[in-house]
Amino acid sequence: MPEPLITADGLQLGRVAWPAAKAPRGTVLIVHGLGEHCERYVGLAADLTAARWSVQSYDQRGHGASEGARGDIATPTSLLDDLALLLDILHTERVPRPLVLLGHSMGGTVAARVVADGNAGVDALVLSSPALDPGLNALQRLRLAIGVRLVPHLPVRNGLSPQWISRDPQIVSQYIDDTRVHNRVTPELARFIVGAGRQVIASAAQWRVPTLLLWAGADRCVAPRGSAAFAAAAPKGVVQSRCFDGLAHEIFNEPERDFVVGALIEWLASPSVRPR
Repeated sequence: MPEPLITADGLQLGRVAWPAAKAPRGTVLIVHGLGEHCERYVGLAADLTAARWSVQSYDQRGHGASEGARGDIATPTSLLDDLALLLDILHTERVPRPLVLLGHSMGGTVAARVVADGNAGVDALVLSSPALDPGLNALQRLRLAIGVRLVPHLPVRNGLSPQWISRDPQIVSQYIDDTRVHNRVTPELARFIVGAGRQVIASAAQWRVPTLLLWAGADRCVAPRGSAAFAAAAPKGVVQSRCFDGLAHEIFNEPERDFVVGALIEWLASPSVRPR
């Protein structure tokens, strides 16, 4: 296991690594979503390592085995700073290149924001059902505005049903029984997700990093229109996108996962993904 990541404000974040089955083609760094943890990606990691990609991941602050209040962030840039720090470490460790950042849901928004800021130093990006538009209604937006002003770090239920993550009952059951999964979010973290998604969409027309955007057409955890808006605005030669109609939020955990994983591995082997 790699050494834990120590954040700028002194939190210890858990890390995992899955080595490639043979001489690695490169490295994929997975960034998980809200309320979950990196060990939920062991199946995807097995597919990638079998395809000769080394895989690393970490539990974001307030999640899984990492320290920090559940579902909270200390500052508006905490998650961005944590990921940027880990990327710096991976560059220092000289992991096999190309280095590909793969973010799911909230993790997709975090990964995309770091790339949009221009300091990630990654060769390619994969977005899986990114939370570019969390789909808040007018009442939810009002509650968020009030919460940010009065109780920014008060954890509340995130309002997401476990049944929304996948159409596979076994995946849902495992998720419910997983003691490392939580359903907390604070107004401060929710505000970050909303704002970061908007910033990513706003920067889509100037996108320069080769990106594969995959999203679920029947997503109820985030609004699919966020991914659609990014895809429509981004340069077609830079961003390759695909909507999987009828699939639920966790596209790598759906009954049709073989098709989704196949699309990912095919793209990773394409000329677009190479050391920059």
